Amino acid sequence: MSTGSTVSAWAPDGLPEVRAGDDLAALVAGALPDLADGDVVVVTSKVVSKAEDRVVPGTREQALAGETARVVARRGPTTIVRTHHGLVLAAAGIDASNVERGSVVLLPHDPDASARALRADLQRLTGRNVGVVVTDTAGRAWREGQTDLAIGAAGIVVAEDFAGRVDAHGNELAVTAPAVVDEMAGLAELAQGKLGGRPVALVRGRSDLVLPPGQDGPGAVSLVRAEGADMFGFGAREAVVRAVTGDPADRVVFGAPAPAEELAEALRGLGARPAAYDGGLEVAGDVARDLVAVLAFAHGWVLEEADAPRRLRLHPATP
Repeated sequence: MSTGSTVSAWAPDGLPEVRAGDDLAALVAGALPDLADGDVVVVTSKVVSKAEDRVVPGTREQALAGETARVVARRGPTTIVRTHHGLVLAAAGIDASNVERGSVVLLPHDPDASARALRADLQRLTGRNVGVVVTDTAGRAWREGQTDLAIGAAGIVVAEDFAGRVDAHGNELAVTAPAVVDEMAGLAELAQGKLGGRPVALVRGRSDLVLPPGQDGPGAVSLVRAEGADMFGFGAREAVVRAVTGDPADRVVFGAPAPAEELAEALRGLGARPAAYDGGLEVAGDVARDLVAVLAFAHGWVLEEADAPRRLRLHPATP
């Protein structure tokens, strides 16, 4: 057989129903008796939440407001929100499956802290140095279907950085940074299955990504884009409404001010004739002030009145 690379995932049967206060590390260690240094233990957020007493009575709709930092988009019965963790998920990741009727499961308060605690407890119980990944299911902006991703991580490199390296053809890589913890979450889910009752998995074959004992790494939170850095901070429909409304509280979601030429191009689409002036733009002619204000807001700029009639001036917003 030729040499190569192998990464495997195994999800055991038989883990009992997890309830509030259960020793999750002991349950995991019992389910994975052959743990080795460099393994990665992947657990679903649901069992972490159950152990941490995050099961509450009610429906997803009733729990949604408390788990929402802001609404990103609504389409029919689906509400996509940014959670207090910074995650963008349908219904804030609140789960009504595999739980007693009349109750729902909320995400862990701090998934990275949960991963760190589980890692430390597993090392104490087994003597093994492993990485830990806490997963949840999410959709993707550009594709149908869902896949599991990491919402918590400890003791593992969360993303490899290939920027500046050169490929076999001599091309320099610019922004290539595989989110390896998300890839592991997806691999583990293939072994776990949605209906298999296997919330724990072992991923083996990438010990190079597991950090030394005592080093937990930046956690999965380091993969969360800051407000204003996400090109999809609002849904398409919601972005239009927010720009028209012009609430100053929404400015951060639209990101840093766009370059003057980018805004000027949008203004020319209205038939305006923007011209540069003292670090800003000046708009003259018969153009609706309200439309200029909407474009300015969407581009992170501020509209001000000029001294001359039928003339508007714009400048980049400041934090």
